[in-house]
Amino acid sequence: MRFRHPDGSTVHLAYCTNVHPAEDYDGVLAQLGDHAEPVRRRLGRDRLGIGLWLARDAVRTLGSDPAALRRLKRELDDRGLEVVTLNGFPYQGFGEEVVKYRVYKPDWTEQPRLDHTADLARLLAALLPDDAAEGTISTLPLAWRTDFTTEQRKEALAALHTLASRLEAIEELTGRRIRIGLEPEPGCTIETTAQVIEALTGADAPPADRIGICVDTCHLATAFEDPDTAIPALTAAGVAIVKTQLSAALQAADPHEASVRTALSAFAEPRFLHQTRTRADEGVRGTDDLDEALAGGLPTAGEWRSHFHVPLHAPLEPPLAATTDVLKSALTHLVGGPAPLTHHLEVETYTWHALPAHLRPRSRAQLADGIAAELALARDLLTELGLKELP
Repeated sequence: MRFRHPDGSTVHLAYCTNVHPAEDYDGVLAQLGDHAEPVRRRLGRDRLGIGLWLARDAVRTLGSDPAALRRLKRELDDRGLEVVTLNGFPYQGFGEEVVKYRVYKPDWTEQPRLDHTADLARLLAALLPDDAAEGTISTLPLAWRTDFTTEQRKEALAALHTLASRLEAIEELTGRRIRIGLEPEPGCTIETTAQVIEALTGADAPPADRIGICVDTCHLATAFEDPDTAIPALTAAGVAIVKTQLSAALQAADPHEASVRTALSAFAEPRFLHQTRTRADEGVRGTDDLDEALAGGLPTAGEWRSHFHVPLHAPLEPPLAATTDVLKSALTHLVGGPAPLTHHLEVETYTWHALPAHLRPRSRAQLADGIAAELALARDLLTELGLKELP
């Protein structure tokens, strides 16, 4: 979906396909017809943006077989789909029964992460619509925090310098500009906007015109960051907001109450990591997962927020809620001003099948209904800010 901002520029809205992950090329092709095209039809649009997640094996096939890449481009065109952004955070195995900490490997100290991201950039340059100004890729914010040394941080930032050189070479060869956004996430070595500012403006920072931030509004909310201060701080520091993932976190105002803890326990599931945070006198405190918080890992005097991407359009049943207000506030800063701070927006609710049983879609049709409803909500928020939906 495309929108015209009052300044005349185009803002792209997509949804991320990591909600129905495919590890190989055939799976990527299948998800276009099984999922993405039905979502487009429900929205009544001739064209729909998707933020592709391409796992390692699919990338290798597309990079080594020109015919496979041509077929993917043809399938996208035939199904009314377009790609201007990729999710490069998960490397592989995002559809496994247990993902948890595996999603953070390889990190930016390891050669496979650099090579994979550069391969994604080459593929995106080939997939971009002819009239798209640039492509963007979100990626791991260096590494998970555990045992991450100062020397490893230097290695990770050096790898981003190398990536920036490869992106420059891609632009020289193809004429297509690709930028990368580090995606701060609770528990990682970079989990807040302040930390990404430090990493991307310090002495070892990679080129600012190639490497910026991907703002995920669920992560922002989970860390108790206020968009009214966080986003202006990014722009003041000269950190480019490469893309934004539109998402909402799980919120519980009264975790000391037994009914609230019972409701939260339904979201403590074995597949994904749900970092949970609360505010205390000494600052934000957290656990790596929701079940740890419920087992006594967090104080219960104040509000809890958990890194569980809940559907944007459907309010949760009390006593739980979603951090939709943080999303709305962030959007106001990002695209509600005289010029957009980012042109790529991506709905990223990958947890549909990890929801409590009574909230999960029971068929492909129900999943398509839900994703379309999320995009419709995002569309309405954008038009309320003065953007005009384009055909």
